[in-house]
Amino acid sequence: MLGERIRGRRQEIGMTAQQLARAAELSPAQVSQIERGHSDPSLEALRRIARALGTPLFDLFSEGEESPVRVIREADRMIVRSPHGGISYSRISPGSGRLEVLAGELAPGAASSEEPWAHPPSEECVLVTDGVLTLEVDGVAHALATGDSAYFASARPHRFVNRTTGIVRFTLSVSPPSY
Repeated sequence: MLGERIRGRRQEIGMTAQQLARAAELSPAQVSQIERGHSDPSLEALRRIARALGTPLFDLFSEGEESPVRVIREADRMIVRSPHGGISYSRISPGSGRLEVLAGELAPGAASSEEPWAHPPSEECVLVTDGVLTLEVDGVAHALATGDSAYFASARPHRFVNRTTGIVRFTLSVSPPSY
């Protein structure tokens, strides 16, 4: 279904598979395999695809159901994991709105991305619910303990790092949803 949604969004905006591959810095073969469901893309590849398609990352997984009240049961949360197992996000909010809320877990020694990256035009607020999370923004590290939060513009290069020996859990709010 993920591949079908990617292909559908690509066709909806009039983009060829070649253009998507170029914009996402992936090979045409990778895009083809992802769209046909023959390959499970990494979190980084999904971010690149979402950015190239101009759609929030989790909307690629969305069922698209609309209702005035959307209840998301914990057991039904959509989860995206890094292929290396270092980070996972589960979507707390339903998606397709103006606010995205994610529950994140970061393994000991892991980072949300290899290098800090920016994705305008969103704003983010992170709340650490367990452990100590290091937030890097513009090359400056901010150690956030349980109960601490930080607010920043996602247009600034940033990433989350776990420099401890335990799992770090956090809640991340992004408005509007980004890539």
